[in-house]
Amino acid sequence: MEWILGGVTAARGFVAASGRAGVKSSGDDLALVVSEVPAQPAGVFTTNVVQAAPVRWSRRIVEQQGTVRAVLINSGNANACTGRQGELDTRIMAVAAAEELGVGAEEVLVASTGVIGVPLPMERIRAGICGLNRRLGRGQEHDARAADAIRTTDTVIKQAAVRIELDGVPVTIGGMAKGSGMIHPNMATMLAVITTDASLASGDLQDALRRGADASFNMLSVDGDTSTNDTVFLLANGQAGASPISRGSGLYDTFVEALTAVMVSLAKQIARDGEGATKLLEVQVTGARDRETARRLAKSVVSSNLVKAAIFGRDANWGRVVAALGYSGADFQPNQVRMEFVSPYGQVLLLEDGEPVPFSEALAERVLSADEVQVYVELRDGAGQATAWGCDLSYDYVRINADYRT
Repeated sequence: MEWILGGVTAARGFVAASGRAGVKSSGDDLALVVSEVPAQPAGVFTTNVVQAAPVRWSRRIVEQQGTVRAVLINSGNANACTGRQGELDTRIMAVAAAEELGVGAEEVLVASTGVIGVPLPMERIRAGICGLNRRLGRGQEHDARAADAIRTTDTVIKQAAVRIELDGVPVTIGGMAKGSGMIHPNMATMLAVITTDASLASGDLQDALRRGADASFNMLSVDGDTSTNDTVFLLANGQAGASPISRGSGLYDTFVEALTAVMVSLAKQIARDGEGATKLLEVQVTGARDRETARRLAKSVVSSNLVKAAIFGRDANWGRVVAALGYSGADFQPNQVRMEFVSPYGQVLLLEDGEPVPFSEALAERVLSADEVQVYVELRDGAGQATAWGCDLSYDYVRINADYRT
């Protein structure tokens, strides 16, 4: 697997464009990703009972298992809790994009992100969509512009791409994501569009996406809030020319591994750019009874506000980690826990066989002063392991979210 530069247009047959509708106060706020040929879609969506109109529109299209040609995203307005008007506005967006591209409205997936409960400014949205097709192109500049247009409180763009070989044929997977706040496990925790020139049937593509999401976005938490708009799309157009791959084959496993790598990269970029964050927090749990137990334990720790605040303050308050493990609902033996804090600046052992180990506070503070901090939790209950990602909790998180709408 080779990491390459680029994002949503890294794979053959995909182009992208960005534009401005004036939904956000500045910058582009529309992104259009297009497959030059019909593409097979897969999608995973928010588990929040309150779901935005574009989530319902796109979920229905994915579940119909037909092909699609485009994804249209607006930022600055979530089009959530907007009633029948929101449903109509989503369809109008799809129709407008479809007319630009000369395809059917049911071939256009839609996603929105931003403030909840405010109707879309549809005159500006329609005007912004007009002419997007003339800006479509491929390459790093188009990738970056599209990734920039979907940002809200994100401070940086987020994209990743890899190239693999399937039976000697180069296959590319690339994608972009946005996410900084209102991020919490249980699919999808943000917006993302991932494209590939591999060829997969609908069911296999959906399975691959779910497996990738399970190991990446579902192990991610910034602030414990699951959005109304969480969406991840995966489009496969087969333009690499490789033979179709399906579950049960080694080629499929290779594809899923590469797809998961892209999704993990995007998840870590989101965690690193969490609202107000100063550090990337990674929690690794090994030796759990099974994988699901390890997942539950890791997610509990990475989601703990007390743990996150301690990491921000460079305070080796390992008791908060133990408490988060204990209330996770997972079954484990507390008297067998081993715990370390690790970073590029060193490592400090805190707990051995469930008992505290004397450590240097100065060393611990230095370890926790790094931009990336790992918490290693080792159990002796089995072979289950999992990794979760998050960030610290700083003063700026409150500042950003205190006036997000106004």
